[in-house]
Amino acid sequence: MNIEQINEEKKGLFKAVEDDKVAGEMTYVWAGPDKLIIDHTEVSPDFSGKGVGKKLVLEAVQYARAKQVKILPLCPFAKSVFDKNPDLQDVLF
Repeated sequence: MNIEQINEEKKGLFKAVEDDKVAGEMTYVWAGPDKLIIDHTEVSPDFSGKGVGKKLVLEAVQYARAKQVKILPLCPFAKSVFDKNPDLQDVLF
């Protein structure tokens, strides 16, 4: 599975692709130059139960750490991943 990031000036997304099929997407909006807000995570029913959503969140965390960015997970799914993983707390704002 490959995860791509599309980052625009005001918003962006992480997209999981496998065998030319979109497995899931997680969208975010920028809240200033160093903060992003995850607002939606969606996984294709064909990939349900395969951990796609968590992989998307973890990719956002990796990006945040590399770019010195903080994350606010407004999306209930993303928030649940942060709540269950104390080792991700360093990127929260």
